[in-house]
Amino acid sequence: MTYLAPRQGLFAIIILVSFCLQTLLLVISTDQQLSNSRALKGEQMVAQLIDEARLSLENKDRVSLSVIANRYTSEQDVTRILIKDNNDEILVPVGNAPMQQGDTISQIATNGDAVIGSVALTLKDISKGEIIAMQWPFVIGTMLLHLLLWLLYGYLARPTKEQINALSHDIQELYIEQYTQVDQRGYNRDVERSSDDAANNHPPAASESEIDDMVTSARKFNVQNEVNDYLRTQQNTEITDATGGSVDADADSLSGEGNTTETDSAGTGHQSSKLSATRSVDKVRVQIVFHDEFNMLERLAPAQRLPYLALCTQLFNQAVTELLKQPLLLGVSAMNEAQFADNGASVVLKADNSHAKVALAGVMLAKLYLMLNKIIHDKHIELSRFALPAKAGVSDDAQSEAMTHLLQSIGKKEQLLILLPNNGLKQISNHIQVHSIMRPTTVYERECAIFDGGNDSMIQRLADVRNAVLMIEEDE
Repeated sequence: MTYLAPRQGLFAIIILVSFCLQTLLLVISTDQQLSNSRALKGEQMVAQLIDEARLSLENKDRVSLSVIANRYTSEQDVTRILIKDNNDEILVPVGNAPMQQGDTISQIATNGDAVIGSVALTLKDISKGEIIAMQWPFVIGTMLLHLLLWLLYGYLARPTKEQINALSHDIQELYIEQYTQVDQRGYNRDVERSSDDAANNHPPAASESEIDDMVTSARKFNVQNEVNDYLRTQQNTEITDATGGSVDADADSLSGEGNTTETDSAGTGHQSSKLSATRSVDKVRVQIVFHDEFNMLERLAPAQRLPYLALCTQLFNQAVTELLKQPLLLGVSAMNEAQFADNGASVVLKADNSHAKVALAGVMLAKLYLMLNKIIHDKHIELSRFALPAKAGVSDDAQSEAMTHLLQSIGKKEQLLILLPNNGLKQISNHIQVHSIMRPTTVYERECAIFDGGNDSMIQRLADVRNAVLMIEEDE
């Protein structure tokens, strides 16, 4: 029989406390080192930002300052940049992270002896979890080392056979001593009772052999009582274990019923998903949304925002007109004209007959506008003018609201999301390729697809239509 080391649980608690203290010291020292390095990096970035933005800061060119500041907010440690003029008025607030705390580094921008403004840069605090994730080899190695120490203690501190034999001998002597005391008290009572009987009745004195028999019978009686007590204890333990086992079995049966319920509900959800996927596709809604991470469109003056939205509206409507001239999309027409606002624009395409490929037309239109917006965006940035990237979504009219939420939650820059029933997916399957969303969390995310490319003829058609729209734009 194998025995555990003495106080092995207490030693485990000591090992755990040692591991926690060592991890805490590691986090504190690493945090101090990273804070010093980040402070130096922040001061260098502020100085470099002032050098690049000095001319724009003198002219109070907000657009140029936004473009320059956005390059610095792409750094992982930078959460916010605030540029002010010499009157302490905010020119450009870049970065919107109110829930993140950090250290702010401020510096005054000068041109010679004249103060032209100031720049404040906020660096994100490094969380303790990130530090532990960075130092995971050391943490895991330390944990394994402490676990090894605990196992070695449990193996080396086990009692040897000599110690076990000595302990057994001591226990045996203790029991013998206790039984001897009990037997001696019983023997004295018997002797006194026998003496009283002899004095009263004057029987013959008991022989020495009779006295030994009495002591032996008393000892057997006491040992028998001990054995009975032990057997009763074991029976009670077995009854308790049996009762606990029945409770566990009941719990298992209940958990089995829960699993069955979950399976049934999952099957019902899958069946309803299949039913919704079998509806026909007569109308398709194409939604275009600006990818505005820093809400720059809201901060833009109306004299600049309204012409930009008008340009986007004109591009979108011309794209619809030129695309629907394609013979491949015969029988598809637009039900409305797009009108861009701060939240984007949308257009509804309908099928005039059963052979019209309205789903394919919606996907082609969305991809066409993304191609046009890419060119316009790059050209505006090159000329230091305001422009925003875009993202698009295509869905049937029944799931347009779900597509709006998907564009807001998971949509990325220059990305095309597709949420169509099976009939719509069949229309586009021979022309484009899609892929599913990794690790979806909702039903709509599971059914949504992402545009992944098209065949050569499709890309060539889109390129021709794009060139035709751009030529019309240049003529106007």
